[in-house]
Amino acid sequence: MSRAEAKHSRSSSGRSGGSHRAALAQTVELAQAADRLGYTRFWVAEHHSTPGIASSSPEVLVAALAARTSRIRIGSGGVLLSHYSALKVAEQFRTLEALYPGRIDLGIGRAPGGMPRTAAALRDGRPDAPERFPEQLGELACFLTDTVPTGHRHEGISAVPLIDSAPQLWLLGSTDRSAQFAAGLGAAFAFAHFINGSGGESVVQSYKRSFRPSALGAVPEASAAVYVLCADTDEEAGRLAASADLQLLRQEKGEFGDVPSPAEAAAYPYGKWDGLRIAENRKRMIVGGPETVRNRLLAFSRQYGVGEVIVVTTAYEFGARLRSYELLAQAMRL
Repeated sequence: MSRAEAKHSRSSSGRSGGSHRAALAQTVELAQAADRLGYTRFWVAEHHSTPGIASSSPEVLVAALAARTSRIRIGSGGVLLSHYSALKVAEQFRTLEALYPGRIDLGIGRAPGGMPRTAAALRDGRPDAPERFPEQLGELACFLTDTVPTGHRHEGISAVPLIDSAPQLWLLGSTDRSAQFAAGLGAAFAFAHFINGSGGESVVQSYKRSFRPSALGAVPEASAAVYVLCADTDEEAGRLAASADLQLLRQEKGEFGDVPSPAEAAAYPYGKWDGLRIAENRKRMIVGGPETVRNRLLAFSRQYGVGEVIVVTTAYEFGARLRSYELLAQAMRL
């Protein structure tokens, strides 16, 4: 039986009535707990002008988390490359790799990370930014591996600091497009099952078949990200997960906000359509007590053909998130 290595890839989420300052402090505490409990990696996302998420600058958070942990790999899940210079991103993560050798992951995403006006502000009005993503990605790979080709417009430019290792490059996505980018570059790939609960298995297999070895990686490396909430019992996990159910439902209605409490979720006036959407969204989740979660996670890893699973955990109370980490680590024998 394949063993799923539970990880964590989650932004600094705010709870209803909480503050972004508190959310960031709790992210540090969660990373330290993950380090202590035996998790493999801890990733933080990039979102902008989103009230419910405090993580807008993953490179800064990665530095803070790496400084406060000792073993676990720290990374971005992920940097939204189309907003930035490939050279600047390469230099930021080379600096992190120089400071914390062998512990830095550079995850790259294609999403805008916010509403259209926010994305436009980040790109400073450059309308061609999304279309340039494949070109930027190739430039980033060259800067990370010191392989800018002769005749390229960036020939002779190096990403400093000059070091003998590189952060591991991951492409993140919920469709086949990012998988093919990763395969063509020889980079690792993570499928976002917590965003798109259908078709991910075939996307991962396509990535593996199309993989081309490079200076970034000799063999394909894939993982899949799924929402997981583990509590002492199946019933308690279901009660706590109602917060995520309502948050996802509201997001589908264009209402973006903090994580609601289980009490608020229980009192919400759900309609027939709401119940159908919650049932559909639960296909992106693994919720239950330790034994239930262990069995479903192992089945999930076999289904995807991956040896690593990224755990995305949302709960109203910080204590419930921390407890989920602890129970999951015990259940998976980390």
